Amino acid sequence: MIDEMAARTIRILIVDDDPADAEIIQELLEECATALEIHVVHDGIDALEYLRSCTHVPVACLPDLILLDLNMPRKDGREVLQEIRATEQLQHLPVIVLTTSQERDEIEQAYRLGANCYVSKPAAMADFERLVNAIELFWMQTASLPQSR
Repeated sequence: MIDEMAARTIRILIVDDDPADAEIIQELLEECATALEIHVVHDGIDALEYLRSCTHVPVACLPDLILLDLNMPRKDGREVLQEIRATEQLQHLPVIVLTTSQERDEIEQAYRLGANCYVSKPAAMADFERLVNAIELFWMQTASLPQSR
């Protein structure tokens, strides 16, 4: 299975309203050894529109992994996560909540809503690099991600 994962391109959806954070995450991911296809949206409405559009095309384009910020305008990450878990074609997608909050209530709520992982965004660039490397190591090299349908 590891050889199969290494051979395919991993699709990642970054959902973050902060363009600087989204750009940093994207740039750090692009430095990874794993072959990636990255799509970025800046709010929950755009994220759900993108995901729904992927369920209506014959060639699977759903992301293999979603990096989701919580606090966004129009539709926040909690609502997005709730809709992903309530939608049959999307509920299998792994979702990493990647947000600035370290509040215990926020963490617990994210897991209750179906997050696969909750990570607080670090302030220092070196810590951000370590975080993205850890995401790549676990989610793209160690874990078995579901195949797109």
